[in-house]
Amino acid sequence: MPKLSGVIETALYVDDLDRARAFYTDVLGLVPLTSDSRFLAFDVGGRNVLLLFRRGATLETVHLPGGTIPPHDGNGPIHAAFAIAADELPAWEKRLGEHDVAIEGRTDWPRGGKSIYFRDSDNHLLELVTPGVWAIY
Repeated sequence: MPKLSGVIETALYVDDLDRARAFYTDVLGLVPLTSDSRFLAFDVGGRNVLLLFRRGATLETVHLPGGTIPPHDGNGPIHAAFAIAADELPAWEKRLGEHDVAIEGRTDWPRGGKSIYFRDSDNHLLELVTPGVWAIY
């Protein structure tokens, strides 16, 4: 059987791309890769891509020179987690506080990892996780 080798893209759906861009660049320090009127793509750690789609803007097939992208969309508060180094957790807590982003939850996991939870500008639940949360991380 062929095997999957990773998750390349994670998508969240937002109401306002400019507001979302400000949150993800200013608060999380992500670097945009590309964008158009429908979406923003951010580099996450040089290995993954976070896609932010304007809610309702991808309900029709997109035709590109190389092929097509089928319709998709989402609503409601979605969850995404970002990996951080264990020794950077205090700096992230400070950074979130400096941007008036409330930490809604904290968890100490049985394998030794830690998580903090907060919301983005579209109410998605974001998590910063240190190694030791999963058997593979």
